[in-house]
Amino acid sequence: MQSIPVDTARLGAILCVVPPEPRVNPETGQIRVDRDGNTIYVVGCVVRQVEGRRSDVIEVAVPGEPRGLDAGMRVEITELTAIQWQMGDRSGTSWRATAVTPAAGQPAPAAAAPGKPKGGPGGEG
Repeated sequence: MQSIPVDTARLGAILCVVPPEPRVNPETGQIRVDRDGNTIYVVGCVVRQVEGRRSDVIEVAVPGEPRGLDAGMRVEITELTAIQWQMGDRSGTSWRATAVTPAAGQPAPAAAAPGKPKGGPGGEG
C-alpha cells in the first residue's frame, strides 16, 4: 500500500454529504476500531479542485466520532491521506484523516422542528 499525503489547501470547498457513521465490517457486522481502540467513523465528503470543475465524493475514515457535522455543511479535513490498495484483481483508493470538523464560522446543525417533515418539498424522506 502506498500512502500519499493530500494538500487540502489545493481543494476548493469541502462539503459533508453523508454525516458520520461507524465503519462496519460487512462480513461480521462488527464495528471497526483502530489499533488504539477508537471506533472508526466514515464521513462522506464532496471535494473539488480549485483549478477545475471536477468534483469527487470520497469517504474519509477518522478515529472517534466527529461531532457537529451534518449534510450540506462546509468541513475541514485534517491530515488527509490517500491510501492506494490492491487485493487480488481489485484495487482502489481509501481516504483517512485525523479529523473532519465543521469549517470555521459554520453554524451548528439545526435539529428538525417537531412535526416538521424531513426530505424534499413534498415531505418525502
